[in-house]
Amino acid sequence: MSSAIHRPIVSATFDSYLLEVADAVNTTLDLNTLLQRVAEMLRRFIEYDIFAILLLNEKTQELRVRFQVGHPPEVAERIRIKVGEGVTGRAVQTRQAVLVNDVAAEENFINSAPGVRSELAVPLIAKNKVIGVIDVEAPQPGAFTEEHKRLLTLFASRISVGIENARLYTRVSRQARQLTLLTEISRELTSILNVDELLKRIAELVTRIIDFQMFSILLLDTTGTLLQHRFSLRFKENVQLKHEIPLGVGLVGYAARHAQPVLVPDVNKDPRYVNANPETRSELCIPLIYKDKVIGVLDIEHTKKGYFNDDHVRIMTTMAAQVAIAIENATLYERIARQEQKLEQDLALARELQFRLLPQKMPVFKNAEVASRFAPARQIGGDLYDFLKYSGQGVTAIAVGDVSGKGAPAAIYAALVSGIARSHANEEPSAAGMLEAVNLSLSERPIEGQYVSMIYAIWDDDQRLLQLANSGLPRPIHVHDGKIETVQATGLPIGLFHNATYDELNLRGHAGDVFLFFSDGILDATSSDGQMFGRPRLEQIVHENAHRSAEELVDLIFTSVSRHAEGVEAFDDQTIVAVKVKGPSAKK
Repeated sequence: MSSAIHRPIVSATFDSYLLEVADAVNTTLDLNTLLQRVAEMLRRFIEYDIFAILLLNEKTQELRVRFQVGHPPEVAERIRIKVGEGVTGRAVQTRQAVLVNDVAAEENFINSAPGVRSELAVPLIAKNKVIGVIDVEAPQPGAFTEEHKRLLTLFASRISVGIENARLYTRVSRQARQLTLLTEISRELTSILNVDELLKRIAELVTRIIDFQMFSILLLDTTGTLLQHRFSLRFKENVQLKHEIPLGVGLVGYAARHAQPVLVPDVNKDPRYVNANPETRSELCIPLIYKDKVIGVLDIEHTKKGYFNDDHVRIMTTMAAQVAIAIENATLYERIARQEQKLEQDLALARELQFRLLPQKMPVFKNAEVASRFAPARQIGGDLYDFLKYSGQGVTAIAVGDVSGKGAPAAIYAALVSGIARSHANEEPSAAGMLEAVNLSLSERPIEGQYVSMIYAIWDDDQRLLQLANSGLPRPIHVHDGKIETVQATGLPIGLFHNATYDELNLRGHAGDVFLFFSDGILDATSSDGQMFGRPRLEQIVHENAHRSAEELVDLIFTSVSRHAEGVEAFDDQTIVAVKVKGPSAKK
């Protein structure tokens, strides 16, 4: 249609019509539906060719088209009208309807649709606040009258509150949806502990908020002076960007240095912009802040001017806080994982070294056989055993020790004790003499909280004589004539008292006798119901199996301990050395 049709409006009829308008407006809070109804009802007294409802952005003081008929869509989407500019801007500024019969004579006319000759703009006022404007245009001069102006003003007064309520409802609903979305995003992001996977997922989730065309995540390097591209998308394609951006340079550098969002509707008009992407027209940079420290920037770009708005800034700032936490968590997890991997490698090497420091083969005697076993509670342990050859024919010392503590510190201390014992072995001290010598050496270089309990026994194979001294290890077991005997050898742990002395016992071995040395990890092994393996159970096993070989006996003890403590993590290292005097033994 080429012109607005002037219909005579009877006052009573129009009053009834306004009531109908009020009812229609108050039956929906969906802004799109409401504006569509407003457009349809307005046609009943003004048959327009070109129509628009523009809403006011209070922060920018700009009018933006929210609903329109007859305007070119690309123009309606892009146009921003400052308060006071054009016919619509003047209506908002003056808070009064503005009727222009011939726009050709209007100096301040903004031509947003081709062929317009006349225009009528009426402000929308709700609760004494201008929220927007209704604008009708026609292709011929004088299409609208003062009567149209009066009626449209009345019409606007009836719909303004409804539009404002719907706009508020839309905003609140959108914010509620966004908060729900942010909650979902936060929950998902905090569950991803791989940094590269996390950054990729962040980009995917941002698309649920903003339909960007270019996106980058930049993180500060360890010096805190350079932003490095860690993940980038260009038109949904993953790209590798290698260049670094100094802190404070460009829009992203500015956002990082000042720890505040940067919203630029037109990058070509911002002197801070560094032209890295020729296609970019608008850009949004959101700093990633963790514990008041900037760790990076989310950079979002689009080929359209003015594409990003304050709502984007608000929701992306909220999301960025969760993103920063997720990135820090993932980075920390990866750092710890690398450290743990390195520690595992170091511990594996330490375990191998520790086992290589242990005797690689048992001493061979004419009159006795020896077996041993060591099982650390962790990858490496603080128990030790060693065999030290003396110069006499068939004379060998047996050292069994248990260092205080667990893990690497105990293992290192155990290696120290073994080294000291080996250095003194050249002097071929007696059993008590060795304990006193080791104690003196450790006392001269004390380490807080570290000490060792050790049995030192010297086996003279020709004499079948065992000389031993004990510095706090569980008392050894001696099986003699088929009976269990406890060797009453005790003493203070080594490394605690400078002048400690130790008693010395001499035991004659007979055919079938068994001498068993063990650390307290054997006795203290605990079952799932809290019962310790204990000495009585150990003595019973030794008593019943003393006729077996030394190797079989040691294997049987370890198997019994493992079954007893099945399902319970070992608390202490476990070590056994068994000496079986050759010859027939008394069987039970």
